[in-house]
Amino acid sequence: MIAVLKHELRSAFHGLTVYLFCGALLCFVGVGAMIYNIQAAVSNFEYVLNFVSIGLVVIIPVLTMRSFAEERRQKTDQLLYALPLKTWQIVGGKYLSLLVIFLVPLAIISVYPYVFSRFGEVYLPGAYGAMFAFFLMGAALIAVGVFISSLTDNQGFAAGIAIVVFLVNYYSVSLAEQVSATALGSAIALVVIWVLVGFLVKTLTKNTLIALAVGGGLTVLTLVGYCALPDKFEGLLP
Repeated sequence: MIAVLKHELRSAFHGLTVYLFCGALLCFVGVGAMIYNIQAAVSNFEYVLNFVSIGLVVIIPVLTMRSFAEERRQKTDQLLYALPLKTWQIVGGKYLSLLVIFLVPLAIISVYPYVFSRFGEVYLPGAYGAMFAFFLMGAALIAVGVFISSLTDNQGFAAGIAIVVFLVNYYSVSLAEQVSATALGSAIALVVIWVLVGFLVKTLTKNTLIALAVGGGLTVLTLVGYCALPDKFEGLLP
C-alpha cells in the first residue's frame, strides 16, 4: 500500500490537477476570509469553512475523477491487480494519496485562525475543531468520489456524477422538506429511488436484465404495496 501511495503522490505532483485543486481551495478560503473575517469583522473562522464547503462539491470531483477512471481507460488497472497486493491495499493507497493532497492546502489554511488571533479575539479551539470537521467532510467526499471513479473509464463522466451526488447530499435536507408526507408522495419518492438503484446496478454489472429486474422489481413491489396498503406509506419519507 505504501508503494501505491508513493507512486500516486509522485504522479499527482507531476501533473497540473493537484495544483489547480490546491489553488482553487485556497482561493475559496481567501474569498471567504475576506468576506467574513475582514469586511464583516466576524472573528469566527467557522463561517469561512461553511462558505468553502460548497466549493468542495466542485473541486473534489476534479481531484478524484482520475483515480480509477484513468487507469481503466488506459487499461493499466490490470497491471495494478497483477501486483502482489490485495485490492484493499491498492484502493487504500490511492485514497491515502488523495488525503495527503487534501492536507496540503489545509496545512496552509490552518495558519489563518492563528494570524487572525493576533489582531482580534478568535476562539482557537472552536476554529481548529471546525477545521477537523472540515477535513472529515472532505475525506468522506473523497471516498465517494473514488468510488464513483471506479465505476467508469470516463473522467468527465465520473466528475459530473460526483458533482450531482454531492449536490444532492448537500441539499438533501432542503429537498426532504419539499417531499410530500402523503402516501402518494412517499410512493413516488420510493419509485424514483428504485429507478436510481436500477441505474447504479446497470453501471456496476453492465447487465441490463439484472438492472431491470432489480429496479423494476422493487418498483412493482412498491406500487403493489401502495395499492394494497396506502396508509402504510403515509409519512414514510418525510
